[in-house]
Amino acid sequence: MKGKILVVEDQKNQRELIADYLKEKGHQVVMADDGAQAIELFQENSFQLVISDYKMKEVDGVSLLKAVKEVNPLVGVILISAFGTVQTAVQAMKIGAEDFLVKPINLQQLGALTQRALERYALKHENIELKKRLAERYRFDRIIGESGILQESLNLAARAAKSKATILIRGESGTGKALLANAIHMASDCAEGPFVEINCAALSPGVLESELFGHEKGAFTGADRRHSGRFEIANGGTLFIDEIGDIPLEVQVKLLNVLQSGTFMRVGGMKNIKTNVRIVAATHRNLEAMITEEKFREDLYFRLNVVSVIIPPIRDRRSDIPAMVDHFTDLYARKNQKVIQGLSTDALNCLMQYNYPGNVRELENAIMRAVVLARSTIMEMDDLPLTMKNYGAESAFELDVDLGSVPLSVMVETLEKKAITKALQETEGIQTKAAQILGLSERNLRYKMNKYAIKPKQDR
Repeated sequence: MKGKILVVEDQKNQRELIADYLKEKGHQVVMADDGAQAIELFQENSFQLVISDYKMKEVDGVSLLKAVKEVNPLVGVILISAFGTVQTAVQAMKIGAEDFLVKPINLQQLGALTQRALERYALKHENIELKKRLAERYRFDRIIGESGILQESLNLAARAAKSKATILIRGESGTGKALLANAIHMASDCAEGPFVEINCAALSPGVLESELFGHEKGAFTGADRRHSGRFEIANGGTLFIDEIGDIPLEVQVKLLNVLQSGTFMRVGGMKNIKTNVRIVAATHRNLEAMITEEKFREDLYFRLNVVSVIIPPIRDRRSDIPAMVDHFTDLYARKNQKVIQGLSTDALNCLMQYNYPGNVRELENAIMRAVVLARSTIMEMDDLPLTMKNYGAESAFELDVDLGSVPLSVMVETLEKKAITKALQETEGIQTKAAQILGLSERNLRYKMNKYAIKPKQDR
């Protein structure tokens, strides 16, 4: 690994010896003959490593080390001294030195330390960039949609993210509950900690208990070693328990105990283990009905449901469909190295009318398929899945505009207004029935009626 290195040494012969050796190894080297000059150079240039003499006039190696760490904590500093002692080396390492060398310098040793320091710099820099990319990926604004009903949910989640409160995310399958859980974690005070996920629906009761709490060696047949559970792995971070409505009653008791006491035991264990974990749970089930049926513990429900965030299905926020279509089209066009400009009028009309039982996941898969199958820069009706095409063929609403003649937003608004007007006509103005036909909540229907200046009639 090659890097840009600043060599600081007040003795010219020693300075040039180090610099020449590093240059032979392929590194880019800049030299300074005192600490003050080194600080000035460091502030004006980007270095991956500083190699400095320990004893220098005015600004010594320790002062230079502190100045370097203030500007860029990622950059390592190797200090060199002719008066090396264990105490001096320990002091240098305590204040942040990468390594400590004693004169006369062993150039091979210096080369090895340089290589190790540059590798550490690259690793730290890579970790920071990775965290930035993860934060970018899981920001709340990565959850696509500008509809009021979605933004209300995102605002609630963002306000709750900084707290220690347990959050319960509710919504149908495919609405993006895991994505929201990630966004909550990245916006929380434990974002530096791990994000650990477990899906209760995917595991049998025995396996689920072991995966949550871990097990000791010999706890059951096949347990040939100790196994750390998700609560241990997630310590200091967030544990996302997906499909919590599928958790068996016997495991619910143990989960409740963790939420109450902050401690748990491994399966087959005898010792309580403390955990500092933020819980975010999610479900598509009606937990209230499950409580009535004695399939879910009421006390656990109240522990989990401190803050409840509901992600609305697509049918309740159809105005967000064009933005989601654009996003997925750009994403999969890039992945498949294709130029796709958009959808035909018929295809858009079909997507706007469809009821989306699979929600965002279903829409994403449909666009991915359409991008792959598209014969031109426009995705046509035939490129959509059969279920969507059949649904669109049976629909009573049509959008009579030419592709490209009006902006996409106008096409969407025209279709929405036409659909709402027709639904109100068919129900003789009864808004509750019209909302059911359109797959909207009554609140969302009234909002759209006001938006399009559709005069309401008194519900019967």
